[in-house]
Amino acid sequence: MKILVGWDDASEAETIELILNPEDTEATVITDAAEFEQAASSGRWDTVVLSLNFPNPDDALRLFRKVREVQRDTPIIGAWHQGEVSHLAKFISEGLSLFLTRDKEGEFIFLLTPLVEAAQAAAEAQRSRLLAARLREEVDSVRRLQESVIPRDLPSPGGYRVAARYEPSEIRVVGANPVIMAGGDYYDVFALDSDTMILLVGDASGHGVKACMSIMTMHTLIRMIRGRRYPNTVEFVGDVNHQLCSSDIVRDEGGFITLLYCVLNTSTNELQWTSAGHPMPLLQNLGTNEVIQLGSEEEGGLPLGIDEDWAYEMCSFNIPDNSRLLLFSDGLDEAFPEGGEEQDRFGLKGIIATLQETAGLPLEQAVARLFEASHDATGGCGRHDDTSVVLLERRPTNGS
Repeated sequence: MKILVGWDDASEAETIELILNPEDTEATVITDAAEFEQAASSGRWDTVVLSLNFPNPDDALRLFRKVREVQRDTPIIGAWHQGEVSHLAKFISEGLSLFLTRDKEGEFIFLLTPLVEAAQAAAEAQRSRLLAARLREEVDSVRRLQESVIPRDLPSPGGYRVAARYEPSEIRVVGANPVIMAGGDYYDVFALDSDTMILLVGDASGHGVKACMSIMTMHTLIRMIRGRRYPNTVEFVGDVNHQLCSSDIVRDEGGFITLLYCVLNTSTNELQWTSAGHPMPLLQNLGTNEVIQLGSEEEGGLPLGIDEDWAYEMCSFNIPDNSRLLLFSDGLDEAFPEGGEEQDRFGLKGIIATLQETAGLPLEQAVARLFEASHDATGGCGRHDDTSVVLLERRPTNGS
């Protein structure tokens, strides 16, 4: 630690130099005002100690202001004589960090070491607070970028309704507000033509900027190639995977993306889908309230960005009348309380139970309840992974 001292008493200056120069500290004590000002302007100091009468009572404030100007983030400790309260007040109003009272015996000098340590600790804490605030701003900017690609207005073709929702993960810090993280989830719902609707949910590994940029890369690819009107989902997912495998953003540090890509023919009600390491969809019969998982883990395949030659599989199923189809990211089922075990997670059991409890509710309320129930499963600590849900409902043919 480098300490700069400006002092008005030569005999005290010698003692101060001895006290403030242990093995891990370099203290420079100066009694000449011009030399002191030059030192303050030409180097980076961790702490400045200044007699508030240096070089004299009339010029001390000007010198202090100069030091504040050239050492903006450096704490300044001032030493004042008893009875000079109004003089001291001027320095405090100008930004003096800490101060101590000088006694005639010079015993105050022995308080300089702990005071310097306190000033350094306070300065470090302030720097940490500023850095944390900047990081929050950066994370928030990245999060807004990621959320900007998530659609707000979803299509509702004849006989169907769709509701969807995304929530980023949270990290709770003791004694601080929760940090809402930039995420790597992505969903989209759009009409390819009058009889074809696309539904997809993607999830990049990890959190933060890298996960967000991975998802943005996939989003850009999908927007670029979706107009080619692929005849089946396997070709589409395979093409996206091939291009992502050559992306440094995705592959850096072993990153990958899971994807569930679905094509629904709204005329025949046939659903075709391909999963790249993503949770399979759930189908709910609103008449019997039975919920089943469509497809199997074996049909899921590898996540995107791992093997460009991986052969994906296509699954198909006819969506029955009066039913709901749920697509979700693993943030939903992997919600669990802090310090909890595997059996405490929300899981498929919690998802299915919530779907069954909300069978009679409007679609948007059912989606909201899924998020509430999974959050409740965390014991109030918040989900530690991004969560996306797309819920599709095929209405009864009689319109009721």
